[in-house]
Amino acid sequence: MRMKFLALAAVALLAACETAPKDANTGAASNSSSIRPGSQEDLAVNVGDRVFFGLDRYDLSPEARATLDRQAKWLQTYGSVTVTIEGHADERGTREYNLALGERRANSVKNYLAAKGVPANRVKVVSYGKEKPAVVGSTEAAWSQNRRGVTVVD
Repeated sequence: MRMKFLALAAVALLAACETAPKDANTGAASNSSSIRPGSQEDLAVNVGDRVFFGLDRYDLSPEARATLDRQAKWLQTYGSVTVTIEGHADERGTREYNLALGERRANSVKNYLAAKGVPANRVKVVSYGKEKPAVVGSTEAAWSQNRRGVTVVD
């Protein structure tokens, strides 16, 4: 009898493992195939839509270049997609300084994508400086998430 119980428990556990995960908002089973190819969600989930920069820097790290390599390939796959690169900075520094730094970061991303074969006329840039933080807070952890370039599908 104990073996039957253990066998039933094992079957129940395996069945639970094969159940599709539920969406936290709707309770419905989530399905990654519901992502529309060539969309912002596709870019963010399957490629990565942002790169990060060091303090007062706009040069691309090896991790950023790897993300941008994937973005360039994705943009070549979806040849009709145009994007805007948003340049962002952390809260330190003046508004003017951070707007200029955000623009240098966005242009750094655009230039890298162009060097990888993405036509420059498909990529616009905009700087938000410190005006749109991804993470609110005055800590290095927050600042490091705010020093970024974000690729947004138009």
